Amino acid sequence: MGVKELKVRRRRLRPEDNPIRIVLIRHGKPDIGRSAWLSHKKFQEFIDHYERAGLDPENKPPRWLMELVGEARRVFASDRPRARESARAVAPHADVEQSPLFMEAQLKSPRLPLVRLKPAAWAILARVAWHAGHHGGIEDFGDAKDRAEKSVDVLSRVAREDGVAVLVAHGYFNAIVGRVLRKQGWRRYGGRHRAKYWNAVVYERAGD
Repeated sequence: MGVKELKVRRRRLRPEDNPIRIVLIRHGKPDIGRSAWLSHKKFQEFIDHYERAGLDPENKPPRWLMELVGEARRVFASDRPRARESARAVAPHADVEQSPLFMEAQLKSPRLPLVRLKPAAWAILARVAWHAGHHGGIEDFGDAKDRAEKSVDVLSRVAREDGVAVLVAHGYFNAIVGRVLRKQGWRRYGGRHRAKYWNAVVYERAGD
C-alpha cells in the first residue's frame, strides 16, 4: 500500500507480526454551492441539502489515495450520496457496501434567532450543543458511539479476512471510530483526523 501524503508514525509493527490495516477516509467535496451567512433556519436547510448532495464531479480523489486502497476488494461506505459516490471514485475496482451504520454523527441547527453565521461556524456550535445534550430529536453521542463500535466490529472482521478494510464515511464519525479502534489495541499508522476532504487515517495491528 502507498502511504504518500500521510504522516506515518515511526514505530511500526514487525513484518513477522503479519500486520492488518483499517483505512478511514472522509468523503470528497459535496456538490453544493458556496457558503453564505445564514440564519439558524437557513442553516438547517443547508444541513438537509448537504445530506442530499452527491460528490462534486470536479473533485477527484488524489492518486496516492487510490493507490492506498488499491488492494481492497471491498469498500464500506455511508449511505449518504457524497460518501457512496466517493467510495466508487476512490476504489472503482472494489465492491462498495453501503449502510446507514456509517452515516455522520448527526447535526441539528441550534435555535439562535438573531444570529447569522457561516455554515462552518454553525457546525461548530451545533456540535458543541450536541455534546451538551441538546439533540432536538436526533441521535445523541451514546447512539453514535454504539454505531462506531458496531462499525469497528465489521471493519476488524474484514481486515482479518482480507488484510485490509476500508471505510469511506465522514469526518466526525471517523474520529469516533478511531477512538474505538485505539481502545481496542489498534495503532495509528499514518494520517490524523481532520476536517479535510479525502482525508485518510490508517490504523494497524498484528494479525491473528
